[in-house]
Amino acid sequence: MNLLILLGMVGPWQVIVIVAIVLLLFGGKKIPELMKGLGRGIKEFKEGMNPDEEKKEKEENKK
Repeated sequence: MNLLILLGMVGPWQVIVIVAIVLLLFGGKKIPELMKGLGRGIKEFKEGMNPDEEKKEKEENKK
């Protein structure tokens, strides 16, 4: 129970450490590429969840 409480509290120092580690691992130039890939993945996931709505929107745009 105490472990869950401790994991739920993320302070500013923890965020700074996480950002520093990510920058060290991937470098400044790779971060935008990683975020772009993450965005594409989320978009594809959302499209996969509602395939019928996407088909309807594409058909309406063609008309």
